[in-house]
Amino acid sequence: MKVKIITDSASNMMTLDGIPFTSVPLRIVTEEKEYIDHTGLDVHQMVQELHSYTGRSQTACPGMGDWLQAFEDYDIIFCVTIISRLSGSYNAAMAAKMEYEEENPGKKVFVLDSYSAGPEMKLLLYKLNELIQSGKDFDTICKEIQEYKNQHTSLVFSLQSLRNLANNGRVSPAAAKICGIVGIRVVGDVNEEGLHPTDKCRGEKKAISELLRNMKRLGYHGNKVLIDHCYNENGAEQLKNLIRKEYPQAEISIDKTRGLCSFYAEKGGIMVGFER
Repeated sequence: MKVKIITDSASNMMTLDGIPFTSVPLRIVTEEKEYIDHTGLDVHQMVQELHSYTGRSQTACPGMGDWLQAFEDYDIIFCVTIISRLSGSYNAAMAAKMEYEEENPGKKVFVLDSYSAGPEMKLLLYKLNELIQSGKDFDTICKEIQEYKNQHTSLVFSLQSLRNLANNGRVSPAAAKICGIVGIRVVGDVNEEGLHPTDKCRGEKKAISELLRNMKRLGYHGNKVLIDHCYNENGAEQLKNLIRKEYPQAEISIDKTRGLCSFYAEKGGIMVGFER
């Protein structure tokens, strides 16, 4: 049986060792240019151009055809998508699943709404890889990855700009205006309802402390942490050191956001996926 894992590019993951894997790109579209979130995207250039761009910009999710193309001819397929509340990627993947299974009796597709983005999606993908390579059957993997998502992972974030989120209706203009005040960062988490701001912090040091406080509020006790940042390596390292100070055993890794998450997190943003 040929098995494959597929995600959309909101996961910030382009490769996965050990099993066939595809990242289906989302797109960032302005009146002047389209950015396709695949391995060829120059994310730094995109961030620089969007920072000075004053026109309309929006994102576009993969269509059903994009997901079907990624399915290729595999027998068992596991998909992880960005939160459905903020994107149509999940609905497109579900439509592709129904068509693929109808046209290919015996083949199976599971689509998981991550209710998240970025590093929490990575945790789910790593777990899927682990479950598949352990030899567990399709139904058991579906059950256990859903339980892992519901009971053992979360995402928190720190943003110094909400401009793109507000322009695309993801947060209120009032919230974006507050974040636009010099030195103010918004810290929060993500759940089924979308983005959930919890704190407004003056300065990065305070925001980093609030990130860890929110992690502990959600049940963090020193397990795995994945930190993705949009050109804020210093802030990511500060958070890593703060976590390690309290939890020396913690397994922590740092990476950069890809196109979609860089668009919404904007320069200076930090996203933290963790096991609780």
